[in-house]
Amino acid sequence: MAASSLDQIVNLAKRRGYVFQASEIYGGLNSCWDYGPLGAELKRNVKDAWWHSMVHTRRDVVGLDSAVLQHPKVWQASGHLDGFSDPLIDCKKCKARFRADDMDNATCPERHNAAINDDCKSHFTEPRDFNLMFKTTLGPVEDAGATAYLRPETAQGIFCNYLNVQTTGRLKPPFGVAQIGKSFRNEITPGNFIFRTREFEQMEMEFFVPPEKWEEWYAYWRQERFDWYVKLGVNPEKLRLRDHDADELAHYSNATADIEYELPIGWKELEGVASRSDFDLKRHSEHSGRTLEYFDGQTRERFTPYVIEPAAGVDRALLVFLVDAYDEEEIDGETRTVLRLHPRLAPIKVAVFPLVKKDGMPELAMEIEDSLRARGITTFYDKSGAIGRRYRRQDEVGTPWCITVDGDTKEHGTVTLRDRDTMTQERVSAAELPSLIAERLAP
Repeated sequence: MAASSLDQIVNLAKRRGYVFQASEIYGGLNSCWDYGPLGAELKRNVKDAWWHSMVHTRRDVVGLDSAVLQHPKVWQASGHLDGFSDPLIDCKKCKARFRADDMDNATCPERHNAAINDDCKSHFTEPRDFNLMFKTTLGPVEDAGATAYLRPETAQGIFCNYLNVQTTGRLKPPFGVAQIGKSFRNEITPGNFIFRTREFEQMEMEFFVPPEKWEEWYAYWRQERFDWYVKLGVNPEKLRLRDHDADELAHYSNATADIEYELPIGWKELEGVASRSDFDLKRHSEHSGRTLEYFDGQTRERFTPYVIEPAAGVDRALLVFLVDAYDEEEIDGETRTVLRLHPRLAPIKVAVFPLVKKDGMPELAMEIEDSLRARGITTFYDKSGAIGRRYRRQDEVGTPWCITVDGDTKEHGTVTLRDRDTMTQERVSAAELPSLIAERLAP
């Protein structure tokens, strides 16, 4: 049985060390989250899987790591200083803050989060724009010349480095520049666990193409990004591609599609794939005075590339992988909770158990664990409790395989290898385990 509410995921995430409330010992900080030992591993695995798919397996995409702080003129050119805002409404009675464009989903905290009604609306202020960027200062003096902003997206760092990357790499469109990094948005109404937060991590790629080729590349990336989630085990029936209507399009876009997932809170955007036209390069060219065109030395052709942008949130992807993997099933009158994470995403790949704490079994188990770790395979050693309970603990955190060292291990050199999803067991050679597991984890 799949998760019926987000609370099931939140509870499991805290109980098993995936996600904790930030500053919890001080009462927490709204919409800020810390990733625990398993969450940190899962997050790294999500990013590694994206980077492998977008950069390491392709000849036409390279990587970048741009600074969080950029020159303030970057945000003037991109339109963020003037246009990156949400319409804001305050309630003068309960002091709650709402997005004017999302009032259908708003609730009143004074009335136990009941839906907004006409009595509520009588206390509302007029809508006003609220800029979503975090402002800070550079240097010791707080004056206008020292104003800077935490980036609200990683894309602008790529656009500012377009010429650097293109010339140093001798790249010819079509080519892409990929980046993973933190972004910050002072959201009015963050919430729903890690789905919408003020500090988040993005996986973005800007794919520069000849203007006449934008439609075919947009269609390509639109499908390619949808398929990535399916390949990593997400149920395709819970995914959909939704094209934006003309009145939804951002000012820079001539086409956009959202990859959406049906969470327990409804269909929500997981990733956006946008054709940004030539808006960004032309704007930065105008504001910087630098020519950001592509010049073909052979054909003497000169043009400003169009850009196709797949932009995904690491935190949202992680949440979707957790929700989609969550399952409960009844076995012999007991509920087995299992995270059916794709093995490449699972924080722990293999758990190693000695059957008993004697007869040299713990020492043999630790030797096997060391041999797996030497191959870069994340492991967990557990010698406490009945073997069935140890299996259940690993099922709940998503470990694909469990290895049990027993009396036959010392005599015959074999162990029991148990599969998380089917619960089937097989005898395999202990010496061959590192190669066997590495082969099963291969992309």
